[in-house]
Amino acid sequence: MDLFWRIAEEKIQKAYQDGEFRNLKGMGKPLNLKDDSGIPKDLRMAYHILENAGFSPEEAELKKEIMTTQDLLKNCLNDEERKQFEQALSKKLLQYNSLLAKKRIRTNSSVFKNYQRKLEDRLLK
Repeated sequence: MDLFWRIAEEKIQKAYQDGEFRNLKGMGKPLNLKDDSGIPKDLRMAYHILENAGFSPEEAELKKEIMTTQDLLKNCLNDEERKQFEQALSKKLLQYNSLLAKKRIRTNSSVFKNYQRKLEDRLLK
């Protein structure tokens, strides 16, 4: 991929130096970063509702990973695997909590209550 990236970058630089990017439509205007043309038409309304509610795809992915790790933790057989899954779960919970903190959203999620209890227990030892 590095070779293709380099070739593409060289072609872009050459086109820029040759002036091929001058007088493009929208030049000097801000980009529309809320472009939803990549979202299927039948899903756009749902995406806008979720976005307006403060929901992010990153948040959904972290929730899914937390749930998967919890399931794996429940079903692991040896202590070494259990420790790895507990560490992975802690990491995901911290990431999720950090994401929510950035959005300044408080949660009453049982996942965080459980995490908070474990953290308090560990700190009080």
